[in-house]
Amino acid sequence: MKLIHIVGARPNFIKLAPVYFALKDKAKVEQIIVHTGQHYDDIMSKVFFDELSIPKPDINLCVGSASHAVQTAKIMIAVEEVFLKECPDAVIVYGDINSTMASAIVAAKLNIKVIHIEAGLRSFDNEMPEETNRIITDRIANLLLTPSEDGDDNLKREGVSENRIIRIGNVMIDTLLRLLPKTKKPSIDISEQFILLTLHRPSNVDDIETLTNILMTLDKNNIQIIFPVHPRTKKLLEKIDVEFKNLQFHSPMAYLEFLYLQKNCMVVVTDSGGIQEETTVLRKPCLTLRDNTERPITITQGSNTLIASDFDLLNQKINDIKKGVYPLGSTPELWDGNSGKRAAEAIVSFLD
Repeated sequence: MKLIHIVGARPNFIKLAPVYFALKDKAKVEQIIVHTGQHYDDIMSKVFFDELSIPKPDINLCVGSASHAVQTAKIMIAVEEVFLKECPDAVIVYGDINSTMASAIVAAKLNIKVIHIEAGLRSFDNEMPEETNRIITDRIANLLLTPSEDGDDNLKREGVSENRIIRIGNVMIDTLLRLLPKTKKPSIDISEQFILLTLHRPSNVDDIETLTNILMTLDKNNIQIIFPVHPRTKKLLEKIDVEFKNLQFHSPMAYLEFLYLQKNCMVVVTDSGGIQEETTVLRKPCLTLRDNTERPITITQGSNTLIASDFDLLNQKINDIKKGVYPLGSTPELWDGNSGKRAAEAIVSFLD
């Protein structure tokens, strides 16, 4: 049984690890890791393979950054050559990046089975490129492995037959729980109380006025703000002519360092999807600067609040957290560290 894993960005690597290890324990399973190179910075890619103990990719396509259309086209051309050469029994794709959708399309056209891990998530915001990737991948996939009940419900509502849907839980949480005891304190000054900030979505970081307003609002809280800066944000920050008192800009963090910051911060302010999940399991307050989320369970059951661009609400929630009156929620069902094993069982059973 030959399986190709497609990865291309940090969240994919974190999700790949538990599935790869679980399949490694299965007899007669050959695994090939293909890194599309969608994220090409060492901190955003290579270091994660080292920290997660995943083997180096068997193939690195080095597609790099480009517009959505150009990047998707480059990935499709490159993975087609790989699939034709390797003739896999199935292609496993993760999450919602361009590499996910592009590889699913190519595999489907070559009549290769497609397995989508983290299927069924929906933000219902068609302006998000990730939503397009999710919908297309789920329409193509032969086996859809979901992290939560809302994923099952979304797929059924869209007409996906129930025998193609299996809920396995959240594979990203497997990695978090495995590596939590191994977190590393970054070599930076860290106050006793601090806010951890991450931003990368175009709605927050492509407009200088929006980004400035976010940073100024947070800076007025007189709490240290640690901001690992995503590559797409760095250039715009250089144009902001404001002196911040509490904001500290840093290079992107390796996974174990970032996990340390999540574990020890007072609150995470973010626009990331995966961080909403991680903070839910860590029972850490998460304030999400988005109008919507494809992970509603992090709100209904977890510790996440949608802030959108309501800066009064942002300050109110930070004050609630200071007072200790912010709800920390509970861990969703099957987010227990065994999702990779359930994924492996489902994949082998499906292909047998």
